[in-house]
Amino acid sequence: MPAACAILRPRKLTPFLNRHPWVLDSAISKVQGDPADGDEIDLVADGGSWVARGVYNSQSRIRIRLYSWQAGESLDGGFWRRHIERALELRRSLGYGRLDEACRLVYSEADSLSGLIVDRFRNHFVVQPTALATAIRLPAITAVLVELAQPDSITIRADALIARREGIRIDTGCIFGTPPGGPIEICEHGLRYSVNLLEGQKTGFYLDQRENRRRAAEFLAGRRVLDVCCYSGSFSLAALRVGSAAEVVGLDVSETAVRTAQENAQRNGLPAAQFVTGDCFQSLEQRRAAGETFSAVILDPPKFARSRDQVPEALRAYHRLNRLAVELLEPGGILVTCSCSGSVLREDFASMLLGVATKTRRTIRVLEQRGAAPDHPLNLACPETDYLKCFICRVE
Repeated sequence: MPAACAILRPRKLTPFLNRHPWVLDSAISKVQGDPADGDEIDLVADGGSWVARGVYNSQSRIRIRLYSWQAGESLDGGFWRRHIERALELRRSLGYGRLDEACRLVYSEADSLSGLIVDRFRNHFVVQPTALATAIRLPAITAVLVELAQPDSITIRADALIARREGIRIDTGCIFGTPPGGPIEICEHGLRYSVNLLEGQKTGFYLDQRENRRRAAEFLAGRRVLDVCCYSGSFSLAALRVGSAAEVVGLDVSETAVRTAQENAQRNGLPAAQFVTGDCFQSLEQRRAAGETFSAVILDPPKFARSRDQVPEALRAYHRLNRLAVELLEPGGILVTCSCSGSVLREDFASMLLGVATKTRRTIRVLEQRGAAPDHPLNLACPETDYLKCFICRVE
């Protein structure tokens, strides 16, 4: 049993009865028992009733991450094994089992394992601890993954900003097995992509957009497509191979990303894909000034807001980017516009698009609203897991 407990402030109980896993410092009245960072701790209502059990971290605004709502359950090795096994079984049931493919095996709060991300690329695993609670338990987590899934290797990746916020001090690199000697090749929708497990963005590839790439492509037959923030070219190549687009121009600020996208196009025999380096805003403004037009534009920018206080600025950036895209679109053009900023709500994003329609005097019809792929499920108790928005629109 934990030697410490945290007592909630009055009127702060409801989210945790609904099993929201984050207890912010502002929700806590006092802490009893002098817990060390990383220790188990019980959450108690202001009236004294037991609520849940989690892990304490005085260095984070998320003071406690909750993991169990069963009184008496210890967060021991057996707990982590049960929950990881359940997450792996879900992915098997979804059909993500081919060893030439990639998928997310564990998705943090969506799998009741706050602060733990595990991605599989072929049979090489990338683990990203996003909380002190999981960072200090990596040996036990690694052992469970090895026992249950027999990976060829396990590599640790750490997001520098998250690590600072959580007080995580951890080295990036392989901690089990034999890592690939360089980039490895995965298959998605019949396309082959090169993935660098150590140097790529996030864990190497944006797995959450898997089904959105396929579905968006189905609207792009015969069209000339501009893919903005294309990264390694996955939306672009899906547009050509899956959607039979006529031509794609991919744009990214990263020279490394553009080089990888070019290599992926060559790997798949798709010469109709062009990739160029440039700032998304400046490039779109230059193309608009030159009178260039496209019959489809894809926007998949990086996260513009990491917290709610950054949302107004983020929405201004989304508005500017989407307005430029709409101004480049021919009448009847397709706009695929995305946001991975969890703090920007779906209704915020829709309202932003309405503002773009008003300013450009164009009609924007939303044909589909989409989210992340099924291996990134939404936990209704934690709406923050519904971070990805993908709107497929027709612009008149």
